[in-house]
Amino acid sequence: MFSSKSGKKVLGALAGLFLATQAMSVSAEPLKVGYSDWPGWVAWEVAIEKKWFAEEGVDVKFEWFDYVASMDAFAAGQLDAVGMTNGDALVTGATGAKSVMVIMNDYSNGNDMLIGAPGITSVKDLKGKKVGVEVGFVGHLLLLNALEKNGMTEADVELVNVPTNETPQVLSSGDVDAIVAWQPSSGSALQLVPGSTAIYTSKDEPGLIYDMLAVSPSSYANNRAAWEKVAKVWYKTVDYIKDPKTFDDAVAIMASRVGLPPSEYKKFIDGTKILTLEEAKSFYKKGDGFASIYGSTKLSDDFNVANKVYDTPQDIDSYIDASLTNGL
Repeated sequence: MFSSKSGKKVLGALAGLFLATQAMSVSAEPLKVGYSDWPGWVAWEVAIEKKWFAEEGVDVKFEWFDYVASMDAFAAGQLDAVGMTNGDALVTGATGAKSVMVIMNDYSNGNDMLIGAPGITSVKDLKGKKVGVEVGFVGHLLLLNALEKNGMTEADVELVNVPTNETPQVLSSGDVDAIVAWQPSSGSALQLVPGSTAIYTSKDEPGLIYDMLAVSPSSYANNRAAWEKVAKVWYKTVDYIKDPKTFDDAVAIMASRVGLPPSEYKKFIDGTKILTLEEAKSFYKKGDGFASIYGSTKLSDDFNVANKVYDTPQDIDSYIDASLTNGL
């Protein structure tokens, strides 16, 4: 979905520190939220600039990070909440930094891409070819989904482990025949390598990647009323982005945060399905498959265990709390 969205760093070493510092979150302190360069999280910038949190009577401090660094900070107990994919919430939780996903920002709707080098125009063209991907994380899952839908398996390609933010350069070097990346890396790759093509994207499997606000259990328990106000501000922000009368202003604010022209940033928003309240409620319903956050997260858990990202299957229900959203 949208910065490196995941990097296989050793979070386990920070788990003890996280558990020891969770209890420090109290209502007298501002809620500390880590966010990073993905449209569904950059959207928070609209509420920050409009001072809507103060209007709602909630003290929130947003801290800007690279994606992986935001997860590290959360694992170290430095944040009350962080923007993470549902799959990455399981990864941080499995190493000790448990969270509860309480606000569903979006699902990736095209920004995550499998990109073929010139001459590679379909997934089936990848048979026997090298694919650069950050092994064990969300891009890897997208690749496996693309292969399965085309009657192929991982055995039909050769994986080359590449950090997502390095994939454009690796594709340009000719060392691989395809890469998996998300915006802005995916867009950079398409620009850097003339003739390259997005042969499969997250738009082909809606719900494969949900982007969430994940809160530490202690902060959620101690500051429930404050998080309810944060949720109200979020949906005020969504309405502002969705309203044709204010859309351009919202895009300008978001584009400024990441240093891009609004005209270019609009493409990133198009590849992100930012969810209205009613849409989020529908995806919070329990079900199998990608149309439910529960089903999608279970599939991510199966993938993580199969790829030895962690050993023990996670309790999916304990990571998801729909009550904040359903109560609005």
